[in-house]
Amino acid sequence: MYQERIELYEELEAELGSRILVYVTSDRPNMGAQIAPDVIDYFIDHLDKIGPCKKISLFLYTRGGDTSAARNIVNLLRMYGDELQVIVPHKAHSSGTIISLGANEIIMTKQATLGPIDPSLHTPLNPRLQDGGIYPVSVEAVKGYLEFAKNEMQIDDTASLASIFEKLTDFVHPLVLGEVYRSKAQIQMMAEKLLQNQVRDPEKIKKIIAFLCSESGSHDYTINRREAKDELGLNIIKPSKTQYKIIKKIYDDINEELMFSKPFLLTEVNGAYVVRRGLLESIVGGADYFSTEGTVIRGTLPDGQIAVQNRVNFEGWRHDCLIEKMQVQSGNRMEDIVYERGSEFQT
Repeated sequence: MYQERIELYEELEAELGSRILVYVTSDRPNMGAQIAPDVIDYFIDHLDKIGPCKKISLFLYTRGGDTSAARNIVNLLRMYGDELQVIVPHKAHSSGTIISLGANEIIMTKQATLGPIDPSLHTPLNPRLQDGGIYPVSVEAVKGYLEFAKNEMQIDDTASLASIFEKLTDFVHPLVLGEVYRSKAQIQMMAEKLLQNQVRDPEKIKKIIAFLCSESGSHDYTINRREAKDELGLNIIKPSKTQYKIIKKIYDDINEELMFSKPFLLTEVNGAYVVRRGLLESIVGGADYFSTEGTVIRGTLPDGQIAVQNRVNFEGWRHDCLIEKMQVQSGNRMEDIVYERGSEFQT
């Protein structure tokens, strides 16, 4: 819990000579979360309390999310800190890798992984699943389909390629395909700008972008510390033994609280529930949680079967109900500031 992690945050700040901000989106089965624009105001709230400083270290765990939100997070962090460091304890995939590219350096543990940054689009015009959900359209999947026709099937005449493209538009709306092309160009431009904070050689930047956007072959491909440093040429830092110990303790505590490895199953719930699916924490800013709150109602149908209804009552960010008394530097004197969080959050 946050109360126990504060001491670890203080230790890590002393080790790194930095201010620590922790951002986690859970990948718990059936209750995961992604980087999304709704977190931006909470970042601003924490950064306003931290204030301008020489160095900010973002402790990051995520499987990805909105690419524009990721870039916005990087820009915000760089506005408040002269130097940006990203700490990857385990996973920083997709948009998490985009955030990492915008740092001056990336601390990666031996189990940490980055991933490709080719985007998947989720628009109202996307193909629909049988349950009514949206089928994501991967930029590289569209490219792979067309390249398969040209390179593997050896189809090169204009009429046949036009027919293959028309077949694709039967499944994917033409406007979504247009957005695919635009998104690929946008993410390449974004990555190029962000990488300039840690890689100076233009040729190296092109190589990194090419690999992360297409040459990795699959969006599920993972990039370990050695590959990120030696093959891609990113500015990767290996944590000291003491730093690793602290980073691991923080990750393990968050893992235990958010239950990454335990699927959320309605069959195991009877009555009200609250599931924390993400968090944003700092020493002076307290703890904010993204949560889903609902009620599982069970009943018996006329034929004797058990019916389960999941009624979601709230989904969004909550402030921790703790009242933390912190001391922060104000000019040349110390002030006692009380940060009061809403008492509406109850587990």
